Amino acid sequence: MIVLGLTGGVGMGKSTAAAMLRRMDVPVHDADATVHRLMAKGGAAVAAVAEEFPGALRDGAIDRKALGRRVFGDPPALKRLEAILHPLVRRDQAAFLRRYRAARAPLVVLDIPLLYESGGARRVDAVLAMTVAPFLQRRRVMSRPGMTEAQFAGILAAQVPDALRRREADFVVPSGLGKGFTYRRLRRIVAALRRRES
Repeated sequence: MIVLGLTGGVGMGKSTAAAMLRRMDVPVHDADATVHRLMAKGGAAVAAVAEEFPGALRDGAIDRKALGRRVFGDPPALKRLEAILHPLVRRDQAAFLRRYRAARAPLVVLDIPLLYESGGARRVDAVLAMTVAPFLQRRRVMSRPGMTEAQFAGILAAQVPDALRRREADFVVPSGLGKGFTYRRLRRIVAALRRRES
């Protein structure tokens, strides 16, 4: 089984790529969705995050917007949050990989936004990086509800530069040339990896 790491900076089309890969019947583990689940009511990270960041708890769940305002732009706070979340996400990924190894899947994807920042590149066989021109990235991110320039700057500061991601990745797919173009590029990569595994 080939484990493909999917990554990309904020606003670079990673979620769209993950949805396309699922349509190609490739199992995808979504690290962001796992984090949301961990911090939702009853989630495994709620107690630890609430203790580390007083005031982040609301109605039994972590208020992610309030927490984001606390940690983005504050590297030590972000590190404390990652120390809580990353081991739990890795445990969830390990269970996902066991399940699909047992099912003899030829290819699975770990969708990890902070693949290089978290050391996740060491746990995958190949890396696919999504990329887009900076002006398009800015337009996409700033159109999100509640996004501010300060939040955008904080998110960018927590991520490795796009140039490094593109240089280190095995596959690079631009997302600013239309969804049809992105889909065709992804389909070629999936076909090549499935052939390699078989």
